[in-house]
Amino acid sequence: MLNVPSQSFPAPSSQQRVVAGGRSKVPLKQGRSLMDWIRLTKSGKDLTGLKGRLIEVTEEELKKHDKKDDCWICIRGFVYNVSPYMEYHPGGEDELMRAAGSDGTDLFDQVHRWVNYESMLKECLVGRMAVKPAAPKDYHEEKKVLNGMLPKSQATDTLAREGPSSPSYDWFQTDSLVTIVVYTKQKDITLDSVIVDHQDDSFRAETIIKDYSYLINIELSHAVQGDFSVRIVENVGKIEIVLKKKENTSWKCLGHPLENHNSLVPKKDAVVSGCRFHLLLLEGSRSCVSECTLYAGNCAGLFYRQCQLISKEDVTHDTRLFCFMLPPSTHLQVPIGQHVYLKLTITDTEIVKPYTPVSDSLLSEFKEPALPNNKYIYFLIKIYPAGLFTPELDHLQIGDFVFVSNPEGNFKTSQFQELEDLFLLAAGTGFTPMVKLLNYALTNIPSLRKVKLMFFNKTEDDIIWRSHLEELTFKDKRFDVEFVLSAPISEWNGKQGHVSPALLSEFLKRSSDKSKVLICICGPTPFTEQGIKFLHELNFSKDEIHSFTA
Repeated sequence: MLNVPSQSFPAPSSQQRVVAGGRSKVPLKQGRSLMDWIRLTKSGKDLTGLKGRLIEVTEEELKKHDKKDDCWICIRGFVYNVSPYMEYHPGGEDELMRAAGSDGTDLFDQVHRWVNYESMLKECLVGRMAVKPAAPKDYHEEKKVLNGMLPKSQATDTLAREGPSSPSYDWFQTDSLVTIVVYTKQKDITLDSVIVDHQDDSFRAETIIKDYSYLINIELSHAVQGDFSVRIVENVGKIEIVLKKKENTSWKCLGHPLENHNSLVPKKDAVVSGCRFHLLLLEGSRSCVSECTLYAGNCAGLFYRQCQLISKEDVTHDTRLFCFMLPPSTHLQVPIGQHVYLKLTITDTEIVKPYTPVSDSLLSEFKEPALPNNKYIYFLIKIYPAGLFTPELDHLQIGDFVFVSNPEGNFKTSQFQELEDLFLLAAGTGFTPMVKLLNYALTNIPSLRKVKLMFFNKTEDDIIWRSHLEELTFKDKRFDVEFVLSAPISEWNGKQGHVSPALLSEFLKRSSDKSKVLICICGPTPFTEQGIKFLHELNFSKDEIHSFTA
């Protein structure tokens, strides 16, 4: 396999990087939008120049195709002719040319490893690199012993030396119940570490163990009812999933293994191997704001389930609160600070976009319910009239369905341990990760002295849940909020402008000289990147800053 030296990507001079005053996106020509590319790929036009043939490409052959009008790129062993896509690439032609005639996998992974090039560029596929493909995993041994506890898989054995101890599982039954027990060998397992889906005879349980994903994926030998229960025994790291039999018969075996069953892999590999998306920036109504959508393919790594729209209400003039109901056959609690992907089919093409779930209100009592309500999931979503995804989402009727993925993200509540000062910097709908952070911090962190939110918007009408935030300052004296507007009316008496060292230095006052601090920041990419730069200039360390990105 070819391997080019690791480089900075995007390039320092690239228009994908932030410049003074914000990000400069590459202007696309008229007729070069996402929808135009989709139409071109469905037109039947020969985009490879090979008249439908697939060829085996040697390294020498690949190197010959390194010009804009003849540009081949290798990604993970597959070669694509990206010349037809040059004018449709939102990041510009220069970024694609950095990998022209070579293996661009490393450069590609530095920016968005989850990109689904297979789907986006399937009509541009030239063929496979002349390398020997890896042998598929043999499940023969597992099939013979699935009636009891399975031996550790090859992947589990390999990873055990580098990551957490290998989990294992077993099962037992009564006349009416089947209980699947996962032994994680970890003491910090919680209900939001476990994701369970079953439909018909298919059963899937994913457990997040530190930065690894352990998967049980089985075709059950008998039918079970839709509802089930999940129980955690925290002090020993044991998970019990109790299924109800449809018929009170004795099972001779649990079932047959499906893809990636009994595997333990790093979370990033689980996503890369199973589900990659193509990031597309579509022009919004403002020069510095875009609707970011993702072009989705066949997603085995990020598992999706259908959720039903229950309610939709206006929060601001362009932001709605959506409530979706999870299927009864799903157990899913999105961990604090993590996001999911919503997926819709638009003009016969699957499009996805990342969103962070929120609470239904900031004014609920800041207490966790005794039995967590896993039935509903809420999203605050800004509607971009000229966008591709959000208008379709806004047109959904009550009772319609949308696909919701498993969670992603690297925020850990352990960052709150012994925390004294929590500062939140949010711009626009970058406020959404802060909702559950506020709830959790004010409820569960006894050491907390101060929580402050600086909320950046264009106008007063854009402020999400303003009255809720102001009321929260009266309900909890530790909390304070400051609104900053970039285009206020003349009567506005609050702060004005954009994120800056001056605003931040005044806002970020520790409760004591040595207090433990965490600063969370989320918003459009230029806001986040500039904010982080200013925070470093103000001598906050990397460990004191967490940025939310999707």
